[in-house]
Amino acid sequence: MSQHQIQNQTEIQTQTSIRVRPAAASDMDGMWTIFDAVIEAGESYPFAPGTSRAACADYWFNPRSTSFVAVDAGQRVLGMYKLVPNQMDLGAHVANASYMVSPAARGAGVGTLIGRHSLDEARRQGYLAMQFNYVISSNQAAVALWKKLGFEIVGTLPKSFLHARLGYVDAYVMYQLLIEPAAWPAPACR
Repeated sequence: MSQHQIQNQTEIQTQTSIRVRPAAASDMDGMWTIFDAVIEAGESYPFAPGTSRAACADYWFNPRSTSFVAVDAGQRVLGMYKLVPNQMDLGAHVANASYMVSPAARGAGVGTLIGRHSLDEARRQGYLAMQFNYVISSNQAAVALWKKLGFEIVGTLPKSFLHARLGYVDAYVMYQLLIEPAAWPAPACR
């Protein structure tokens, strides 16, 4: 068995004990722990270190967002994502999403699980495409995952992120059609 096959088998076995479900207010302690660790690292999100718990709650539980958590059998939050329209009104058919995985759960397939779940959920909610506006180029695991799940880099924002260790680095805009345009509903013309 190749290393790749072993890795995929391990990922599948790990994911079978992890469930993705809608986030609830009772998940906030676990979500905050992850959010705080990711933000304090200063490597993948534009939030400043020291961002408050209230700002975290507003980010994940606002009226425009639908948030989900990946939990283990004991209901411990291992990761989370949210879906939101990328733009208002005439751009609302394109989803945007944000993801965070607990540093303790990295490498266990949680990112892949919530990534796939988010694509299915976006389709279920009627989105026709998904766009990530700000994927940090030095976050190689995220870039590789999104490419594996069908996203393409459609733009580069030169030196737009101030990385805690690397200084100014690029960010990518990544995009994926969720449904072939030939199958999109006809737009209502005025």
